[in-house]
Amino acid sequence: MGNKLEGKIAVITGGNSGIGLATAKRFVSEGAYVFITGRRQNELHAAISEIGKNVMGVQGDVSNLADIDRLYNTVNDQKGHIDILFANAGVVDFTPLGEITDVHFDKIFDINVKGLLFTVQKALSIFQDGGSIILNASAAAYKGTPAFSVYSASKAAIRSFARTWTVDLKHRKIRVNALSPGPIDTPGIDVLAQNEEHDKQLKRLITTVPMGRRGNPDEVAKAILFLASDKSSFVTGIDLCVDGGRAQI
Repeated sequence: MGNKLEGKIAVITGGNSGIGLATAKRFVSEGAYVFITGRRQNELHAAISEIGKNVMGVQGDVSNLADIDRLYNTVNDQKGHIDILFANAGVVDFTPLGEITDVHFDKIFDINVKGLLFTVQKALSIFQDGGSIILNASAAAYKGTPAFSVYSASKAAIRSFARTWTVDLKHRKIRVNALSPGPIDTPGIDVLAQNEEHDKQLKRLITTVPMGRRGNPDEVAKAILFLASDKSSFVTGIDLCVDGGRAQI
């Protein structure tokens, strides 16, 4: 148990599994009260049980703006403000150029880009000056990966948001940083691996990671904790790659 986030109020979208859940656990262990969201109520209940204390779940989909409004109305009613936002909710899918449909494009961009943008914008009215916003991007934005063009482009947009919002919010002393994981052991990756062709692509992806393995969600959560806490008080506008070196070589 630590106190790096003692008394802080945090919101984590997509907090019911993977990196979001690992981050919620880290935040609570460091003294924060955390609101988590997820699309599936049963997974949300399971995550709340796993975290154990100082947590509230709000079911919702970030691509639905009414769900985002309901989230922040709940946070405002319960705690009155936000100190930390980890805009984490996202989806991943392999689709090669030539097979991309408008449905595939809209799904990726509605959640990863539009959903993330409004997750941040709608938080601002109850966000504490001097707070920290962390955006979940991806090392995929740096590399040319087969069949990953729409996903990679959506994550490149997030890197751009971190830069522009750093300037937009500097007068409020709100720090905005992106974090780019490489391949991480998460339920989303496990679902992809059930498809034989996707599993081959994932295995090829691991061969491009200098450390030779997938990361685990807590390895990412530790980096997010750094960006959320005062330990990173002079850090803003960056993209912290937690990727086993994949985007660096």
